[in-house]
Amino acid sequence: MRKSLLVLATALATASCASLPAYQAGDGLPDAPAQWAAAPRDTGAQASRDWVAELGDARLSALIDEAFDTNPSLNQSFARYRAARAAARVAGSDRLPSLNGGMDYTRTERNTGSGSDSFSLGLSTAWEADLWGRVADGANASALDAEAAADDVRASQLSVAGLVAKGWFSLIEAHLQTELAERDLATRQSSLDLTERRFARGLVRSSDVRTARSALASSEAALASRRRAEAAASRSLEALLGRYPAARLAPEGDFPELGLVGDIGTPEALLTRRPDVRAAERRLQSAGLRADAARKALYPSLSLNGSSGTGGADVDDMFDLDSLVSSLTASLTGPIFNGGALRGARDQAQANAEAQLASYVSTVLTAWQEAENAIDADAILAQRVDNLRQAYEEAAEAENLVIRQYASGVATIFDLLNAQSRRISAESQYISARRERAANRVDLYLAIAGDFSAAQSADPAAPTGE
Repeated sequence: MRKSLLVLATALATASCASLPAYQAGDGLPDAPAQWAAAPRDTGAQASRDWVAELGDARLSALIDEAFDTNPSLNQSFARYRAARAAARVAGSDRLPSLNGGMDYTRTERNTGSGSDSFSLGLSTAWEADLWGRVADGANASALDAEAAADDVRASQLSVAGLVAKGWFSLIEAHLQTELAERDLATRQSSLDLTERRFARGLVRSSDVRTARSALASSEAALASRRRAEAAASRSLEALLGRYPAARLAPEGDFPELGLVGDIGTPEALLTRRPDVRAAERRLQSAGLRADAARKALYPSLSLNGSSGTGGADVDDMFDLDSLVSSLTASLTGPIFNGGALRGARDQAQANAEAQLASYVSTVLTAWQEAENAIDADAILAQRVDNLRQAYEEAAEAENLVIRQYASGVATIFDLLNAQSRRISAESQYISARRERAANRVDLYLAIAGDFSAAQSADPAAPTGE
């Protein structure tokens, strides 16, 4: 019988190992090129060690530091990490024996009116021998989940830093657009004053005055809209910082002066650098281990149970070693019929692992796509900023020329208003393009998971509040 059981156990172990599906992180991924398709061959720039510092905005750095302490989403990520790490400790405890102690008191009454007391004190222990590695699979899967949660914290740190930076740039843009609208209003008022003086001298018609007044009213409406947009941008950033959204956060300075991008690594290196990709890979490994554990649940299990106790009619009997009684039980059990629950759980776990593999592939492809888009856009947006700067400067010169021509009676009111509108539109587009380029540079740093000091000082391995 012992020989038969040994042969059966060996056969089951061999069958279980032979039937395990392989869930490799590289399955389904296209071959990665040696370098980014959109990257220049040689930028001449050094590797970026702190992209927040490279932006050269001390106020932005302070806001990111503040967000790391107060942002609700980041605090939520830290809490989820602590929960995952606690769950890993719970799963790991199944590999060790359990020990419980208890003390009982029983009072028995008889119809005759007499009764008796019984006291007992005991210890019990239980342990499941991990014959197939099922318990170890579950513990290791939970440990991988905790590591994935730590990567989620890193991803949240990147996301929050990026959102704060782009929110700050949006606030700067909104403020610059508001200042532009204020200058536009002053320009329209000056044009109206000039038109009214010329009308008083009989040099223009009354329709010119009304046209200038109409342009002034439109500028007043545009200014109100810009002020509203600036207040909304301020509230949005305040909410990211965990502040009450009172629109009291005012911008300082201008957009950063952007130089060459530092070392952006390779597509292959990105797989170990991006925290969301690392988290997806660890969850894939965890799902594979859980599929293995669900499969091994179909095999017999060996449990050991022991107990030791003392007791008697008196309290003192609980501490009498002569009454000590001990027992040890070993049981080998295996599932025979459970309505297909175990097989269903096995199939479910395997399908979950396959879904996690697809999720990992999707995460990697998205990461590569985001990086390629940001790298490609960096050079394009730099050229666009230069073009719009030139367009704005030419429009400003043209406006100055038309103003002099209108004052001397050569140009019409429509020539003047059109020149002013072109200059305002060109300057507005120039401001927006500069904000877009700065935001894309942040997206590039996020896509390649660039380092920065605030994230390095906030280690998810030792989160606050623990």
